[in-house]
Amino acid sequence: MVNQTSPRDRLLQLARQRGVSLSGLSEMLGRNASYLQQFIRKGSPRRLEESDRRTLAQFFAVPESELGGADPEGAARRATGQAPRLREEWIEVPRLAIGAAAGAGAMASDEAPFDSFRFSPRWLRDAGLSIDQLSTIRVTGDSMVPLLNDGDEILVDKGQRSLRDGIHVVRLDDVLLVKRLAPAGRGRASLISENHAYPPVEVSLDELEIVGRVVWKGGRL
Repeated sequence: MVNQTSPRDRLLQLARQRGVSLSGLSEMLGRNASYLQQFIRKGSPRRLEESDRRTLAQFFAVPESELGGADPEGAARRATGQAPRLREEWIEVPRLAIGAAAGAGAMASDEAPFDSFRFSPRWLRDAGLSIDQLSTIRVTGDSMVPLLNDGDEILVDKGQRSLRDGIHVVRLDDVLLVKRLAPAGRGRASLISENHAYPPVEVSLDELEIVGRVVWKGGRL
């Protein structure tokens, strides 16, 4: 018999992994600060409302079934005798429905997670990465070829936002770009493409928001 984590225990586990408080999550749902604390500690309410469960599942990038929703995959596995997958062995990093352009630029219109990538907790720790600061997005365009290709997925560490040499995702005029970032004198930075067909662009730091540093890439061969 498989020992399944209860929705209350799973919610507490997810909150601790992301380093967020139950009161903060409650306020995100538009509830009073003690709402989720009472749900976990006192069992009131007995089940999360569907809209609250959906919001939390999207925030943590996990299936609603982990928080008490229906589990069609689980039912199918039980019917075929397949063993459940052990999510505790992996860290699920949210995959955002946006692209960082290696080219003309992509509007940062929808930063809600729609999927996730799984990473080894040990690999993330060895790389010195903080779980709650990570997200993955898609590269669009060819200005970072051959380092990054159109369609590649990149892991972005939002905890690294200082001006330093390296590949970063930046926001310029509400447009997301992935570029090599370098200081260009006092109060200025240079956005450099790996593809030499695209000349460097120098901008004021007042115009630029450093979203995070690119620490991993994945894509098709």
